[in-house]
Amino acid sequence: MPPRAFLDTNVLIYAFLVTDPRHRAAKLLMSSGGVMSVQVANEFVDVARRKMRWDWDDVAAMLKALRNLLGPPIPITDQTHQAALDIARRHGFRIYDSLIIAAAREAGCPVLYTEDLRDGQAVDGVLVRNPFLARPTPET
Repeated sequence: MPPRAFLDTNVLIYAFLVTDPRHRAAKLLMSSGGVMSVQVANEFVDVARRKMRWDWDDVAAMLKALRNLLGPPIPITDQTHQAALDIARRHGFRIYDSLIIAAAREAGCPVLYTEDLRDGQAVDGVLVRNPFLARPTPET
């Protein structure tokens, strides 16, 4: 079984936002499985309630669907936090983005799907991919 990808909050939100043009790509990624952290689950709730204004029952149902598909969120430990501080210091990322990268690395995910970081960059063995960018197809 190939290693699973780490999914950032924006991917999960778009998977439930059927009116957004990124919905299809996000839903396809999510349905392929993946990993999320407790931080991502918390950010999902924050965005769903504050920005999307989804009601609590809907948010709870979405979280249940995420857990059923992806499994329980992985914890953010002191070790994760320390690794994130190192990543933030070395690369100049915000701490929250660094926590996502550190969690992806600790979970053994070779790819992090997000639109919050530069597509194609590799950070500590984790390749960042923006699944919503149009990529040119090779010419034949």
